[in-house]
Amino acid sequence: MTKTTAIHWNTLSAESDAGWTTVPGMEGIAEERILSLDPETEEYTKLTRFLPGCDSTALGPKIHPYPEEIFVVSGRIYDATFDRWLEPGDYISRGPFEVHGPFRTETGAVVLEVSFPQRVDEVSPDV
Repeated sequence: MTKTTAIHWNTLSAESDAGWTTVPGMEGIAEERILSLDPETEEYTKLTRFLPGCDSTALGPKIHPYPEEIFVVSGRIYDATFDRWLEPGDYISRGPFEVHGPFRTETGAVVLEVSFPQRVDEVSPDV
């Protein structure tokens, strides 16, 4: 099977707000919009919208056993692991078990994420 195909016209416009859903565990601070999904491999492309005032410090850093790529579309978001503000145009290709976050933003940010959950690295590096 392949990833779903669809057309999403201007996902950042106010008219497209109905397509966003809460990121599980990040109620009130982040929303997501799935753009494409492969039900067999679970690979997906999505937008994550970090709402103004978002601060995920209480959730701690993120780590997962699969690779992902992110591209900052708009706004500005701080990644505490890198001690760096990510801004539009920033791109990161993360390998399995690469620590990232927690995140915070005053103004909000939209990030494009392409993830590959089936490409799991079963051996966790010493962290």
